[in-house]
Amino acid sequence: MPTGSLVGQVALVTGAGRGIGREIAIGLAAEGMAVGLLGRTHDTLIETLKQCVRHGARGVAVTADVTRPGAVREAVRSVERDLGPVDFLVNNAGQVDRAEVPLWEADANQWWQVVETNLRGPFNLMRSVLPGMVQRRSGRVLNLNSGFALRPDGNYTAYATSKGALLQLSDNIADSLAAHHVVVLDISPGACATDMTAGMPMFAETKEWASIPYMVAVAVDTARGRFDALHGRFIHAGRDNLEHLVAEADAIREADARTLRLRPYGDDDPMA
Repeated sequence: MPTGSLVGQVALVTGAGRGIGREIAIGLAAEGMAVGLLGRTHDTLIETLKQCVRHGARGVAVTADVTRPGAVREAVRSVERDLGPVDFLVNNAGQVDRAEVPLWEADANQWWQVVETNLRGPFNLMRSVLPGMVQRRSGRVLNLNSGFALRPDGNYTAYATSKGALLQLSDNIADSLAAHHVVVLDISPGACATDMTAGMPMFAETKEWASIPYMVAVAVDTARGRFDALHGRFIHAGRDNLEHLVAEADAIREADARTLRLRPYGDDDPMA
C-alpha cells in the first residue's frame, strides 16, 4: 500500500510513456512524488500523466528525444520550472538491436541509434540534472541497466556494449558524486514482458518473466534511499537478495565488487 513516503520530492522519468518507465512513474506518484515525464510520444505520456494525477500527484509531460542535448536541457528546465528541482532521476529510455545478427550484418545506423539512446541519453540527462543535485548536495540517479552489461552477446552487440558503457560511466562518476552526497545506481529489472522484449527472438518462448511491479517497488525504495550504501554498484533486481546486498554493502565496497573490472589470469598478471 502507498505510504506517501516521498511527498515533497520531484522525480524525472525518461521513457515514461510505456513499459517499465510508465509503471515506475505511476508508482512514484502513488508515493506522493511530483513526476516529470519525458518521452518521444505525446499521447502515451499524457496517458501516464493521467494515471499519476489520479494518485493526487503533480506532474508534467514533456516530449523530447533523449539523444538531443538541447531538447533534454529544455525538458529539464520545463520540469524544474513547473515542479521544482529534480530529486530523483530515472534513466529508463532505451532501445535494443532490431535483429539478432553479428556485428558485420547489423544495420550500422540502427546500431549507433541504440548506443546513442542507451548511453548518450543518460549522459544528456545527468549532464543537465547533476549540477543542481551537486549544488544542493542531495539527489539520486537510477540507471535502468541490464545483465547484458556483464556478459558478451554476439547477437545484441549494440545493446550489450551500450549497457556495459553505462555501467562504466556510473562507476567513473561515483566517487565524484559521493563527495557531494549524490547517489548513482545501476539496476537491472531482469527480463520483463515489455514491447521491447516482445520483439527479441531470444525471448520468443519465454513463459516466466521478471516482475514489473517488483521493479517499481525497487525504484521506490531507491528513491527512499534504501540502497544508498551500494552507491556506484550494479544490482540485479530480478536475481539478487536485496536485503542481503544491503547488509553486505561494506564488504561489497571493500572488495570493490559489483563493478566492471578486468579479471587477471593469475598472480603474475601485470594487470592484477
